Amino acid sequence: MPFPFQISPHDALLTLDTQELPIYEDALPGIPGVDVQPLFLDPHNGVWVLRVKFKPGVVLPKHYHTGTVHFFTLSGRWHYLEYPDQPQTAGCYLYEPGGSIHTFATPADNDGITDTFMVVEGANVNFDQQGNYLGLMDASSIMGLIDALITERGLDPARYVTPPQPHYTDAPR
Repeated sequence: MPFPFQISPHDALLTLDTQELPIYEDALPGIPGVDVQPLFLDPHNGVWVLRVKFKPGVVLPKHYHTGTVHFFTLSGRWHYLEYPDQPQTAGCYLYEPGGSIHTFATPADNDGITDTFMVVEGANVNFDQQGNYLGLMDASSIMGLIDALITERGLDPARYVTPPQPHYTDAPR
């Protein structure tokens, strides 16, 4: 069998060294202690890949996932308030099906940072504890959030992988 036709030839790997890229500290407005490093943001297909570091005592808004999540804990520990008996610690992998609802928290008594890596499809629809809508987080909003932080703080532009915008071919109609 011959090799398949390569649709997207490239002369270099699309690779990022997370040790060399900036991590945007306190990246979520109104929620201190959440540092974000974007790695892949695809607003056209709704996929976002982030490295996120959480300080002790962080509680995120309760949220509903419109798509799936693959969540790896690299160091530290965290849990969902709805599942306190299932802490996630260094080395844990969590799969979340679309339609999941939960509240992320790092214990206040954590010894240090909780370092995580996540692959998210779709959006987080965020609510307060009374069930009132707070907002949406998806690949597009994260791009806007990072761009705003860079402008606001006078930082260098972010480097992450993002596919090009879909377009028509040049074939005649």
